[in-house]
Amino acid sequence: MTYVLLTTKPGRFRTEPGEGMRPVETWQYHHAGRLRASYVIAELAGEGRIIIVDEEPPQVVNRLPSKFLPRYETLQAAREELAQLARGPGARLERVEL
Repeated sequence: MTYVLLTTKPGRFRTEPGEGMRPVETWQYHHAGRLRASYVIAELAGEGRIIIVDEEPPQVVNRLPSKFLPRYETLQAAREELAQLARGPGARLERVEL
């Protein structure tokens, strides 16, 4: 299996797993005391499409092929990439229940 990271920025857009994807873990990224983004690590069972929904009007929905996303061979590799994104003073990652 391979894994991908799906990003949601509250108030701006959300990314949802499409067909052939199974959410495995959800993480929230906080910086300076504010929630900045949420991430879903999803298991990719084949070539599917991710769904990106604009949260600001007009709510546009895009379906993009998963082939454009970086892939990680293990769940641990996806976690390590996520940890790289959340480095720096005032930044923290928090795992949340699916």
